[in-house]
Amino acid sequence: MRIFLLFFLFTATVFSQNPYPQDYFSSPLAIPIILSGTFAELRSNHFHSGLDIKTKQVQGQKVLAIADGYISRIKIAHYGYGKALYITHPNGYTSVYAHLQNFSPEIEAYIKKLQYERESFEIQVFPTPTELPIINTQLIAYSGNTGSSGGPHLHFEIRDNNERPINPLLFGIDVQDNTKPLVSNVYAYPISDDAHINGSVKKQKLRIIPQKDGDYKVENITAFGKIGFAVETIDRQDLAANKNGVYNIQSFFNGAQHFEIDFRRFSFAETNHINRLVDYEVYKNEKDKLQKLFIESNNPLSLYTNSIDDGYVTIADSTASIYKIEIRDFKNNITAVNLEIKGLDTVPTDSLDLKITPHYILANQENILEKDNIKVEFPRESFYDSFFIDFKVENDTLILHEPIIPLKKYFSITYNLEQYKAEDLKQLYIARLVGWNDFPSYSNTIKKGTTFTTRTKNLGTYVIAIDDDAPTIAPIRFKDGAWLSKYRYLKLKINDKTTGISNYRATINDHWVLMEYDYKTKLLTYDFNDAVSKATKNNLKVIVTDNVGNSTTFEATFYRK
Repeated sequence: MRIFLLFFLFTATVFSQNPYPQDYFSSPLAIPIILSGTFAELRSNHFHSGLDIKTKQVQGQKVLAIADGYISRIKIAHYGYGKALYITHPNGYTSVYAHLQNFSPEIEAYIKKLQYERESFEIQVFPTPTELPIINTQLIAYSGNTGSSGGPHLHFEIRDNNERPINPLLFGIDVQDNTKPLVSNVYAYPISDDAHINGSVKKQKLRIIPQKDGDYKVENITAFGKIGFAVETIDRQDLAANKNGVYNIQSFFNGAQHFEIDFRRFSFAETNHINRLVDYEVYKNEKDKLQKLFIESNNPLSLYTNSIDDGYVTIADSTASIYKIEIRDFKNNITAVNLEIKGLDTVPTDSLDLKITPHYILANQENILEKDNIKVEFPRESFYDSFFIDFKVENDTLILHEPIIPLKKYFSITYNLEQYKAEDLKQLYIARLVGWNDFPSYSNTIKKGTTFTTRTKNLGTYVIAIDDDAPTIAPIRFKDGAWLSKYRYLKLKINDKTTGISNYRATINDHWVLMEYDYKTKLLTYDFNDAVSKATKNNLKVIVTDNVGNSTTFEATFYRK
């Protein structure tokens, strides 16, 4: 009876830890699964919602349905997921396949028909359960590099019936990994008004000492009051050198578990709050992704479990404490970080660099800043914390703090440009200055007469800039009057160096044709297999427009038999 009871308790524990089916889904690729990106990995302003699976650095690998179901969504976009398929399965889960090169012939014909009907490359449709049924391991697409992809791979997700992404590895997909997570930084933060660390009231970057067994020791510190810690860590699989995200982080204070963050599942509604998890200022200034091991106010993330005092620890004078961090990957390879803390109440040697300005943002209410011809409107709860904001206006230049404070919501910047001539307004736009050379980056500008407005989530410096350059269009390997009978594709390179491409339209003999746009290569591509025209002589016309309305028209005649 004791053996049976122990077995029951063990299996119940395992099931409670992983309640997801293990043998229901098959692999989405016919090649070994090697990851370039893991689930919930820290990305810019969001958590990674799936697995990035390597495709041997090439496009065109066969993508297979992981179970029976039906195509419930098809989306094609220039950015984001690029070409993506969604399959709804009878067990309530949905699988997602993104950055695809193209779809299987049946799905390709289905979506291309709709693209021609709507005269749009970008499209999103929701087929009914009977339109595109799918069986397990059926070929559904070929892997690619479309959308906001940094190289050929398959982005793969599994979502529950509430559209929440879940770590696909929880469903039995296997990845070879015997490599422990790595740690590159540990920081300590004084939290309470009387707190200090190593005699300082400022956050401290601590010296870490790698150990022979792969663990880490942090140089001993002195501290007093309420403090917190943060760690920068990555994981690597055995067959890949990519810097991936970890699966679980726990902290222990004097031997007792004190904090845990578990990357099993999240919702898209909360993914923006990654900027409350990381030290946003360090990320913007140093590009280091420090994960705070404490939970600040206004942090709605659902990833936290088993936290005592929100992960903070309180150090009393004349005490000795042990703080430990344990970092796990999905295969339960564990890296430990050990830190000894001596409690010492002393007079700090410094003070906080608090910059007082005439403008104070109250996080829990709407805030409006206005001067001369510029108005800035922050909705209520745009920020996590209240703070003094740097707000200056000099002619058409708006200095709106440094971009080191994260926002939860979009805010608006409005310019009144009645001092400009009507003909000049057409080519003006609102830009944010970025990079070492203060390049004017186009910020989506809504124009109503002399009123220009943009919505953004970035602090920084904004200006009124001018775009008087029209887009460029250049044919690739053909010229006016050429015979293109042996060509499968017709390609043009388009570009706009100032505000970027807003839209394009192509016709052959006055009939709209589908041209796929890849913003990374700046290529427009038409497939002659679409057979829009069967004439020998054909007139091609392409119009490309930038974001302020400058346009360029390209026309050429080509021949085909």
